Amino acid sequence: MLGRMRPQPLIAVTDVEASSRWYQRLLGCRSNHGGSHYEQLVSKGQLILQLHNFDVEHHHGKIGDRHSKPYGNGVLLWFEVEDFDDVVRRATEMGVEMVLPKHRNPQPPEDGGPNHWECWMKDPDGYVVVVASPYGTADGAWHPEGPVFGGN
Repeated sequence: MLGRMRPQPLIAVTDVEASSRWYQRLLGCRSNHGGSHYEQLVSKGQLILQLHNFDVEHHHGKIGDRHSKPYGNGVLLWFEVEDFDDVVRRATEMGVEMVLPKHRNPQPPEDGGPNHWECWMKDPDGYVVVVASPYGTADGAWHPEGPVFGGN
């Protein structure tokens, strides 16, 4: 039997402290480390994102090349949030660059899963960040029956 697994995504950023403040304000998470080289962001006792300065090598060498853009090409930082409308409101107040404004997935008139709301935006370094409401919380007819991902 496999042990418990938890994703611990890490992204390289140009300004760890500014990115930390941005994510904390947007997602309502908090700092668990702090500093200009590295940060851990947590929500409800769970690590949700690590931030690492592009230019700090520590024991592993540089994480990425700050000159190779766009950062995170093909990667989406996806967060399911219970307070979706509040997060979107904070993003608007922060003047965040929107990639795809609030929309239902799937788009009407199609129905089915995940039947949730999404909003796609860019963080200060240009990474695409998606916030989504839980499955079955949009205005479509589809709703999950039991745990969506089987509980393992």
